[in-house]
Amino acid sequence: MTLKKETSSMELGECTRNPGYQDVDGGGSAADTVTAAVPGEKQDSTAVKLDPDAAEEYTQLKPYAGMPKEVLLLYSSQARYRVSREILFWLTVACTLALVVLTATVIALSPRCLSWWQTSPVYQIYPRSFRDSDGDGVGDLKGIQEQLDHFQYLNIKSVWISPFYRSPMKDFGYDVEDFRDIDPLFGTMEDFEALLAEMHNKGLKLIMDFIPNHTSDRHRWFNLSRTGDPHYKDYYIWVDCNQTVPRPNNWVSVFGNSSWTYDEVRGQCYLHQFLKEQPDLNFRNPNVSKEMIDIIHFWLGKGVDGFRMDAVKHILEAAHLRDEPQVDPNKPPESVTTEWDLYHDYTTSQLGLHDLLRDWRAEMDIYSREPGRYRFMVTESYDYHEVDKTMMYYGTPLVKESDFPFNFYLLDLPQNTSGLWVQHLVHLWMANMPRGQWANWVVGNHDRPRIASSAGQTYIRVINMLLLTLPGTPTTYYGEEIGMENINVTDSQIQDPAGKYNKSASRDPERSPMQWSGDMNAGFNNKTNITWLPVHPEYRSINVEVQKEDESSVLAQYRFLNMLRQSELPLQRGWFCYVHADASVFAFLRELDGLNQAFLMVLNFGIESVITDLSSIRELPDQLKVLMSTNQVSDGKVLQKSRILTEAGEGLVIQYSTHTRFNPNHPGQCYVSEKACYLGALDILYKC
Repeated sequence: MTLKKETSSMELGECTRNPGYQDVDGGGSAADTVTAAVPGEKQDSTAVKLDPDAAEEYTQLKPYAGMPKEVLLLYSSQARYRVSREILFWLTVACTLALVVLTATVIALSPRCLSWWQTSPVYQIYPRSFRDSDGDGVGDLKGIQEQLDHFQYLNIKSVWISPFYRSPMKDFGYDVEDFRDIDPLFGTMEDFEALLAEMHNKGLKLIMDFIPNHTSDRHRWFNLSRTGDPHYKDYYIWVDCNQTVPRPNNWVSVFGNSSWTYDEVRGQCYLHQFLKEQPDLNFRNPNVSKEMIDIIHFWLGKGVDGFRMDAVKHILEAAHLRDEPQVDPNKPPESVTTEWDLYHDYTTSQLGLHDLLRDWRAEMDIYSREPGRYRFMVTESYDYHEVDKTMMYYGTPLVKESDFPFNFYLLDLPQNTSGLWVQHLVHLWMANMPRGQWANWVVGNHDRPRIASSAGQTYIRVINMLLLTLPGTPTTYYGEEIGMENINVTDSQIQDPAGKYNKSASRDPERSPMQWSGDMNAGFNNKTNITWLPVHPEYRSINVEVQKEDESSVLAQYRFLNMLRQSELPLQRGWFCYVHADASVFAFLRELDGLNQAFLMVLNFGIESVITDLSSIRELPDQLKVLMSTNQVSDGKVLQKSRILTEAGEGLVIQYSTHTRFNPNHPGQCYVSEKACYLGALDILYKC
C-alpha cells in the first residue's frame, strides 16, 4: 500500500488502513503500512481524497474521529447509519408536533385567569375619615399612605378612594371644581403620585371616584357657560324660566325641592339633580363627552387602575323636559318636594346612557392592553326594585360596559333578620345577572348606615362571613372589618349638606374617623385633639390595634375568611348552590367540578339558637367538621348533618370531602360565573 501525494491533497492508495483500527482481515495496524511522505514536498492535511479506483477496496468497518468529509459521506450512505438518522429526525418532528398540539390544547382548554378585581375584596376609603397625617382633623392622602400595611395585613389588593378632587366641599368632594387637581385639604398632586407609586410597589390597585353627571358651580366651565361663552354656553342644561317661579317642570332634586335654580348672570335656569351648587352637565353636547374622555385619559395616564362611575343613571335627561308622573296623582303638585314623590321616567336611565358608558369602557380598554394593567370600571346606580335596569350596566355579549354594577341589595339585610330574607336578596341578584357575568356584594358605604348599627353587633360577624364566601367580589367600607358602628351627631355637629336640609337624612353617623388604636382620637389624628367628626366613644375596645391581638376578634375572622377565599378554588370560582333557608338559617355550598374538597356555609340570621337538619342533602357526608365558626368555641367540632346547631348571629364554615357533586342534580339551585373543572392528576384547571 502506498500514500500518493498531489499538490494540495492526499489520496488514500489501495488497501489504505485507519491507524488505530484493525483491518478487515484482522491483520496489523494500518499505521504499519503507511510510508513516509516524500521529502521536500509540502504537506497538506486539510483534504483527503479517495482514489476512485481504490474506494471499493476501502473496507474499514468503523468511522473514526477526525475523518475527512469524503470518508464520512461514504459511511453515511450505509443502511445502519441512514435508518438511524431518519428515525431520529422523524422522532424529533413527532415530538415537536406533539408539543405544539399539547400547548395549543392547554391554551384552548385553560379557563381565563381571574383579574385583580375578582380575586380581592374592594376596600372603600372615605379620605376625610381614614387617617389624618398633618393634624388638621381631616384625613388626607399622606395618611392613607401611612396605613397601606393595613391592606397587606388583610390581604386586600383593591382600594377605592372617594373623591379628593379640588372642590368647595358643598358635598364633600362630589362637587368638583377641577377634575385635574387635588384639593389642598387632602394634599397635592405630588402626594397623590407618591401614594399611587407606593401602592403599586406593594401590589395594591387604586380605584378613583369619577363624577361625570355634574360639576361644582365654581368650575371654570360653569362660569364660562353662565356668561354665554360661545364654546361653553351649552355645557350645562339651561332653559328659560321665570325668576319669581323658577320651575320649568316638576323635576325634584335628590336632596329635595326643585331641580332648577335661576341664575341671575345668564337670566335662565339650570338643572341640578343634586345640590344647586352641583349643576348637571349636558352630555348631548359632544364637546362635553370629549372633555370627560380627556379627563379619563389624564388619570389613566398617571397610572390609576380603575374608576367607580358615580350616579350614572342621572347622566342624561329627556330633552323634552316634560313633567314626570306623580306616584300619588292626587297629591297637589306644589307639595311634590322629594324624589320619592315622582316616577323618574325622564331624569334617569335615558336612551343613550349606555352608549356613553361603552365609549368610556373602550377608552379604558386602550390602557388595559398593557400586560398586567387591566383598568377596572364599576358603575353606581340605585335602581331599587328595577333590577333589570341595573343589569344593563354589564353590557351585552358583544359590547362590554362595566365590569359590574354595584349590588346594593344586601344593604336591605337589616329589614328582616331571617334566612329566607337573606336568600331572597342573594337570589335577586344571582337570578337576574346575565350568564357568565361576575357578581358583587355591598353591605355598607358612605351613604348608608353602618351594618353593625343597622343590623346590630350580634350579626356583624355572620354578615362578614356571608360577604366573603358568596361568589363574586365583596366590597368593604372602611371600619366594617372591625365592626365599627355609627356615631351620634348633635345638631351643632352636623357636617353633611343633606343633614343640614333634613337632620334625619344626615350621613355623618357612618363617616366617623377610623378607629386605629386606643390612643388619642382613636389614632386617627395623633398630633392635635381635632377631628372633623367625633370619634365613636367605644373606640378603645373597637379598634385595629386591640383586635390584632385577639384571635377571636371581628378583624381576625375577617382576615381568616379573606385568606381562605383567596386560597381555595371553590370559593374563588366554584359553583354556588342554595341548600337550605328558613326563618333563621341560610345555608349554601361552594364546590368545584373535579375537586373533592367543598365548603358548606350555615349562617344563622335569626334571633335564637336553632338546629338545622340537612339529612335530605345526600351529597353531604353524614359527619361534618367545622373549619371556622364566628363563635370560636365551635371551631373544629364534628357535627351530624342532621343536627347542625347554630346560635343567633353565628356562622359556620364547614369543609368536607366528597366525590358527589351537588350542582349536576340541582341546576335550578346553582350558579357559576366562570365555569372551570379541576384535573387532579395534573393539578390544573380546564374548561368544561
